[in-house]
Amino acid sequence: MKRLIITSDDFGLSSGVNRAVEKAWKVGLLTGASIMPGAAAFDEAVGIARRNPALQIGLHLTLVQGRAVLPPAELPDLVDAEGNFSDNPVMAGIRYFFDRGLYCQLKREIEAQIVRVLDAGIVLSHLDGHLNMHLHPTVFRILVELMPRYGITTFRLARERLSHNLRFDRERKIGKTLEKLIFGFLTDHARPELDQLGIQYASEVKGVLSSGRMTEEYILKMVDGLQEGLTEIYFHPGILPDAEISRRMPDYRHQEELAAITSLTVRQRLSELQIPIQNYRGEVKC
Repeated sequence: MKRLIITSDDFGLSSGVNRAVEKAWKVGLLTGASIMPGAAAFDEAVGIARRNPALQIGLHLTLVQGRAVLPPAELPDLVDAEGNFSDNPVMAGIRYFFDRGLYCQLKREIEAQIVRVLDAGIVLSHLDGHLNMHLHPTVFRILVELMPRYGITTFRLARERLSHNLRFDRERKIGKTLEKLIFGFLTDHARPELDQLGIQYASEVKGVLSSGRMTEEYILKMVDGLQEGLTEIYFHPGILPDAEISRRMPDYRHQEELAAITSLTVRQRLSELQIPIQNYRGEVKC
């Protein structure tokens, strides 16, 4: 049986993202959102989560292109004087792998991000990462220890069929091929540990290779070929104008992605295909 989870990343990044998440939940197909603990609009996102308790919230672990939860003095080798991580994910990934002196700082910050969300009264349903940094081998080793401790039972494995994606979105073929190879390797590395811990994951994740371009047109073409089992589609919805969205992701089609989640045509097509929309607990959204 085909089943579908629809989530939003970057919850808490800005008011424009937060308003889009709430709209996508109330009038659209959204079932979950992944929150950024160190982001400027975190408190606003917590308020939205509290008044919409059935909206499942996951941790959007942020270790690049974002702000830390711990003060800069506790993370002298990870962040700048303002508490910001590197904006260069490649260089950050290399440092996190080869500089063993960063391990303890990374572990303290990762745990602090988990705790900040839990202390806000939010039960974490899943875990993923900004730019999929949660799959980085060093970061994943830390998460293997922390997830059972904090009751996190679902994890995003960033694996997506390249051939299926390119059938409908021919942009960035070389870049997508590299991403497929990298994330495929990281997924193969992580999966046995997740299985051993009993941590669940979707069979496939849509949004990895066409991040920021999950439009209604693309979704309508893609859903016919969903695999059996559980698929997650993640989006980056937003309401513009919003300075933080435009600064961080100027090429993303935030409003088009929001339109896709709230599309009556998409809803009708999924109904015709008899694909239920659910959250990570298996609760079907009406």
